Amino acid sequence: MIVPAPLVNACIIDNNKIYAYGFKKLLSIKDLSNQVTHFENGSDAIAHLKNPGNALNLPDIIFLDLSMPVMDGWEFMKEFEEIKSQLGKKISVYILSSSIDSHDIDRAKNIPSVSGYIFKPVDVQRLQEIFKNLQGIARQ
Repeated sequence: MIVPAPLVNACIIDNNKIYAYGFKKLLSIKDLSNQVTHFENGSDAIAHLKNPGNALNLPDIIFLDLSMPVMDGWEFMKEFEEIKSQLGKKISVYILSSSIDSHDIDRAKNIPSVSGYIFKPVDVQRLQEIFKNLQGIARQ
């Protein structure tokens, strides 16, 4: 009997509702995640992560846009670095941006919690590799 790999609980933080909808749809179609939470800014996402009522439903992975109103991706990462040890689980964070500015890429590389930098539009094969690695970690 083949046991299916556990699906990864994902989160996308992006103020572009159309992009977020398409991203969620892609994850569903490719059977990468059946649970994708969407936040339109970093502030709402931080509030969700800090809420003790969500402790059992935290994402395994976050896809984070850099340019958003209220709290942008950089501000989110600053807050995330401060609270990550209190969350009770390791959460991988990938920057998901249309910015090809080398300063943004270098800045992201210098944040310990950032697992990678993905350019929009997202490469499906790269996404599949990321989720495959996460599922492998979850089984250990």
